[in-house]
Amino acid sequence: LTLQCFCRSVEQQSDINCLAKNVIDLIVVKYNCYLEILRLQGQQNRSSSNKCIIMGHEDNLNELSSGDCQLKVECELRREAGIPCEHTFLIKPSSKMKQAFTQCSNSIGNRNIIVDLLAISFGCAAWMGVNSVYLQLPLLVGPAPEGWNLPSYLVVVIQIANLGPIIYSLVQKLWPGKVKDSFYIYFLLLVGCVSSILMAFLYDKTTTIFGALHSSSLLSLAFFLALVGCTSSVLFMPYMGRFRETYMISYLMGEGVGGFIPSIVTLIQGVGGNPECINGQAHYPPPRFDITIFFIFTFIMYLLSSIAFTLLSNLQMCKNEYVSEKQQIMNAPNSQNDIERTDIPSGNSTKELSKFNYYLLMILMAVVCFMSNGVFPSVQSYSCLPYGNRAYHLTVALSTMANPFACFLAVFLPHKSVRRIVIFSVVTTIIACYALATSLMSPTPPLKDIISGEILVVICWTLLVGLVSFIKLSIIAIFNLRGGSSLFNVGAMQQIGSALGAVAIFLLMNFTTLFKSYDHCASY
Repeated sequence: LTLQCFCRSVEQQSDINCLAKNVIDLIVVKYNCYLEILRLQGQQNRSSSNKCIIMGHEDNLNELSSGDCQLKVECELRREAGIPCEHTFLIKPSSKMKQAFTQCSNSIGNRNIIVDLLAISFGCAAWMGVNSVYLQLPLLVGPAPEGWNLPSYLVVVIQIANLGPIIYSLVQKLWPGKVKDSFYIYFLLLVGCVSSILMAFLYDKTTTIFGALHSSSLLSLAFFLALVGCTSSVLFMPYMGRFRETYMISYLMGEGVGGFIPSIVTLIQGVGGNPECINGQAHYPPPRFDITIFFIFTFIMYLLSSIAFTLLSNLQMCKNEYVSEKQQIMNAPNSQNDIERTDIPSGNSTKELSKFNYYLLMILMAVVCFMSNGVFPSVQSYSCLPYGNRAYHLTVALSTMANPFACFLAVFLPHKSVRRIVIFSVVTTIIACYALATSLMSPTPPLKDIISGEILVVICWTLLVGLVSFIKLSIIAIFNLRGGSSLFNVGAMQQIGSALGAVAIFLLMNFTTLFKSYDHCASY
């Protein structure tokens, strides 16, 4: 029997997830999984009870001697290397191993892969539009009349789009149940499709407002794309609550894919290089394919997400994956059963928060969102563009990929310790200081025109976004275990911090001289 074993450590406890093609009475254990468990637990080949430790369990192999146990290790190494071994060691699965295989088998057998794929595709639509606009900033900033201040305008526009969930909540309060949630979702997906295809052809159209040129089409369409993302938190996720819990994970994976795939496409697209000065005017080399093609690709992804949602809503095989009506009520956003429904993983539980730690994490969340959703996206152009368009392009693409990657790592790393969150916050602050320093020192930041400076600023921003994502996820995970109003309060702190950050940095960038852009053709 061939086993594919994935071993990980969860709060100093071993957890083994194995995918087996068949389950038989006698199992030949692969040494790589055995070695990983020994490493995680810090155990020796032999236990004190004279038993050979296999896959984290002590199984009595007819009282094998120390030499026989070591011989088994050597044989497994030989087999892994493709070298024949005359000895064969078979073990009878322990009750824990049988339970693990049963859980794996049930987990695989009780889910519909088609529904998984549809949920992932549906989840892509949540923040794909906003991610796509940010990913094109290295190509948009140069020709835009707002110049390097364009990201600060986008940050404010995205915050204004929070009117979407507010309006939806008011409608639900005033006219509850009058319109099905699925119709609202169809409308949002239609908005995403129309906005993305219009963005492909109108992104460079400008209008004179208050005597100055502005990227009116770009900012207006970005608002509607942000409207989809902001409202998805109160529409898309509650809709997925009617499905079994396993499909909610697929949906959340889709949200990450919605940022990851456009990032890959952006890396393939390239940025064309730094501008060239011709007759005193900056001319930007074209990328491998232009912005129009990129947003057409975004439109196609929105179209696929719309088709996926239509199938989720109408296919009988999808409806078969609904939970019971009682469970749907418990999954509803207004359910009073949050505390009873909270599952606390064994070995990863969180101690009751002290009053000091409670307010510390609340304030920390507000500060993190103030910086990550308001300040950082706005100043990124000032920090990276002095090093060249390539540095800005790589920073935007890799930092967008760092977000889902950090959330993925949180599955395997302990992340519910207040002490660890504080340590990560200190490290993040140090990195953030360098990022802010480069933006304030623009257009002549440290190590400008040196390849090491370009590499350093890309690494700095990628780490910064990844760490911030990990910190936010960790704080939310702690408050999720508390239940009650904790998640509402931390969500409110997120919105307050983000809004204050967006307004503050917009005023600083557009009404002060703290941030200075660089004119590539000034010396020509």
